[in-house]
Amino acid sequence: MTHHRRSGATGGTMTLDRAEPTAAAAAPVVTATIVIGSEPDAVAANPLTGSVYVASQLANTVSMISGQTSTVTATIPVGNPQGMAINPLTGDVYVTNFNDGTVSVISGQTGTVTATIPLGFPAGIAANPATGTVYADFGSASAAPISEQTNMVTGTVTVGDSPGDVAVDPQTNTAYVAIQGGGVVVLGP
Repeated sequence: MTHHRRSGATGGTMTLDRAEPTAAAAAPVVTATIVIGSEPDAVAANPLTGSVYVASQLANTVSMISGQTSTVTATIPVGNPQGMAINPLTGDVYVTNFNDGTVSVISGQTGTVTATIPLGFPAGIAANPATGTVYADFGSASAAPISEQTNMVTGTVTVGDSPGDVAVDPQTNTAYVAIQGGGVVVLGP
């Protein structure tokens, strides 16, 4: 299938080619079950390294798993993990520790905590590999950009009651914060 679209004032043409599906995708099958800590409730994968990270809230740990062998390669102590984000370019993993009021930075190369950033009751988190900025929501109404270079909070933004999860679009450098009371707050560059 080919779509053509004229692009605005320049009068150019953009072509988007998509192959027609040749067959229905096969249903997924369970290939492994990996035992880790207590109450795993967040998972993140690095598409460049194949490493997978699982937060175990009650065990206060993050398990680092080899995606190639489906084995735990490290168990990393953190605070009370709630959310995780990975910068696939650096391999660093950012873990929100809600009860501890911190964000743990885990090196994807060494599997160790390299920094602990104080941030009151963080939950959702997302990394923007294009800018080296991590966005975390915290407290009852705030979000904060964190510099990956310095591992420091660079500001605070009021986003509304009970921020939930965070997502980042690295192409537009825009962060989106879900508000549990209803709505999404957009944070632009």
